[in-house]
Amino acid sequence: VLDIGDSLTIPDEFTEEERMSGMWWKQLLSGAMAGAVSRTGTAPLDRLKVLMQVHASKSNQMNIFSGFKQMLKEGGVVSLWRGNGMNVVKIAPETAIKFMAYEQYKKLFARDKQNITTAERFLSGSLAGATAQTIIYPMEVMKTRMALRKTGQYSGVGDCVKKIIKHEGLIAFYKGYIPNILGIIPYAGIDLAIYETLKKAWLNKYAQDSANPGILVLLACGTISSTCGQLASYPLALVRTRMQAQGKMLIFQTVLFMPL
Repeated sequence: VLDIGDSLTIPDEFTEEERMSGMWWKQLLSGAMAGAVSRTGTAPLDRLKVLMQVHASKSNQMNIFSGFKQMLKEGGVVSLWRGNGMNVVKIAPETAIKFMAYEQYKKLFARDKQNITTAERFLSGSLAGATAQTIIYPMEVMKTRMALRKTGQYSGVGDCVKKIIKHEGLIAFYKGYIPNILGIIPYAGIDLAIYETLKKAWLNKYAQDSANPGILVLLACGTISSTCGQLASYPLALVRTRMQAQGKMLIFQTVLFMPL
């Protein structure tokens, strides 16, 4: 089950007219709302992904069917959405920080503000992603811990925070930070390079007189490029999730999700 990688993507470009009119705020808000809906819809798969990343091993051959079976048995249908609340809450600050940082990095690195090169966009986007992740990373750890929790382990987010600080210290909120930041580089680089290459190839062959390939073509290019970026950065994502999950309850939880 692949991570969708939305936290690693390079922010969208906005025209000068959109910036001056304030339309970009509406687009960011719309994107955050759409992200909340899509993450809620895919939350069961996202939790299954986390469980498989942390608990699957040679002795515990967890798959999609056994994973769902164990989740339903341990906590019922509602347990499929564990961790989704934190996943939704972090959308707004992460999106806003990433966009504002991206604009500042572009001003810093771009030689021609009206014609930003792919390399300049990659550098600005990677640094913007790293900046946003640095600030909201404790929420990433909280999302993972809440997704992995057993029934009754935490009474809520506040209780989870208190127990982590008490037993592991503040440093626990940055477990897995290094592989997470390192994962931005291959993901953003491959995603952007393949996306731009596919889009230009399509325009050169089928629409030489137009700069707009259409939404379906852009969607196809984005899907292919994002998948390639995920395949390249996934080992780092796996290390990140396992480090985030490290805690005193990990051994018990691993036993809990062993197949019967």
